[in-house]
Amino acid sequence: MAVTKVADTKSLSIEVQSGTDTSGNATYSKKSFANLRTDVVVQNAYDVAEAIKSVLAEPTRAYFVNSASELVNA
Repeated sequence: MAVTKVADTKSLSIEVQSGTDTSGNATYSKKSFANLRTDVVVQNAYDVAEAIKSVLAEPTRAYFVNSASELVNA
């Protein structure tokens, strides 16, 4: 039998500076935004992350699109 991967959910995460460590280096935490379309165009996801970044008070570092999929034995 063939196993198929079915995309279930996608979310957008942005690393946002949350403070500094004892050496003075920036520390980051992730803010996640759920319910991206499973067929999201990566440029559109990037543009949304840039728009969110522009209204955040803290500096950001990286953007991520996270995927969760179900494996189905068909």
